Amino acid sequence: MKNPTVSSKDINNRPSVPMQVLVRKEIAAHIRSWRFIILILLIVLTFGASLYVSSMGLKDAVSNMRDPDQSFLYLKLLTTTDNSIPPFHVFLNFLAPLLGIALGFDAVNAEYNNGTLTRLLAQPIYRDNLLFAKFLAPLVVVGTLFVALALLMIGGGLIGTGVRIEPQELLRILGFTLISVLYVAFWLSLSILLSIRFRQPATSALTAIGIWLFFTIFFPILVNLAIRPFLPNPNYISEQEYLGYNELILNLLRLSPSQLYTDATTTLLMPSVRSLGPIAMEQMVGAIPSPLSFRESFLMVWPQISGLTAAMMVCFAWSYYIFMRREIRS
Repeated sequence: MKNPTVSSKDINNRPSVPMQVLVRKEIAAHIRSWRFIILILLIVLTFGASLYVSSMGLKDAVSNMRDPDQSFLYLKLLTTTDNSIPPFHVFLNFLAPLLGIALGFDAVNAEYNNGTLTRLLAQPIYRDNLLFAKFLAPLVVVGTLFVALALLMIGGGLIGTGVRIEPQELLRILGFTLISVLYVAFWLSLSILLSIRFRQPATSALTAIGIWLFFTIFFPILVNLAIRPFLPNPNYISEQEYLGYNELILNLLRLSPSQLYTDATTTLLMPSVRSLGPIAMEQMVGAIPSPLSFRESFLMVWPQISGLTAAMMVCFAWSYYIFMRREIRS
């Protein structure tokens, strides 16, 4: 009696089934958790407040003929403010790390402390599938949230103004959404690494928040304090030397993920930004204040995107190395 034949399609589909089950399980756990609901409400409220303030000043921003970005109506919804509250991309620079930390600080150690990690690994699944599911599931939820907010903003703009969105604006908004997800992915991978390194969730959460506070608040202060004693008097140096020192300070500040995210989002949401560093007077003479194309803006921020991606991959690879070598006991 012949054995039933198995098609190559069935063989290729078999390894992905446990991964899909784990991802669905993690997504359901995140959606039902109170901390995720609170963070979602916080982000939605800040998005609504920023959108309301920008829509109130949208008429003045669009009618300002001196602004080279005045024709980009939908980008103005994300960048215009009356200085009462920051724009949404500035808010997201502070809220996105908290979202990534909250979704990953107890990803592994909570399973270990609850005794469910041994039960999961006792099933016919690979250990790396569990780690990938811990990383992919929050990104699916966060990506869905950011895409929904972007579509809500575009739909509200269509209803409120009746102006159709230009393809370049759509590409820039999608690029801003993807960079925001990548920024969350870095902090998520860092928090997963800390959840593997420390047994207690409180320790991993406090460590992750401490790293976030260091790069957000203390790192620029330390860079300025470290560079200031070596800076000569600006009155006794040339313009090129002065620009070189400013470029050095900016490069040191770009070791911070928040600075990389700020540079990338500002350049994409403001097409008139032509440089991320100091510009000499010779470079400004004869320059026409016109917006850049999406391709030129994307090429300008490619180093920032590569830096965030590399930092995320290093943190995840480190957590993968530790998790795969750790002995799991009951």
